[in-house]
Amino acid sequence: MPEHAHTLQLLGVAALGAAAVAWAVVLRRLLRRAGRRAAARRPAAPLPALPRQTRLGPARECVELTPAEQDAFAGLVRQLANG
Repeated sequence: MPEHAHTLQLLGVAALGAAAVAWAVVLRRLLRRAGRRAAARRPAAPLPALPRQTRLGPARECVELTPAEQDAFAGLVRQLANG
């Protein structure tokens, strides 16, 4: 036992440590329980108020570059690669 610490101080530190451990255990149990409830509540079908979502994204766009633009782009890539 440290010489400069009083017995009540040591008991207080031990009590705070025990309270912190108990708080962490209770919080973990509550979060697990809330997670199970949320998983059970999830609807199987989409909500009727929301519009249907498409799985496809927008069409890809393709633009042909002129030789001058290709050279400028290649120069930019070299400049960025060199830092």
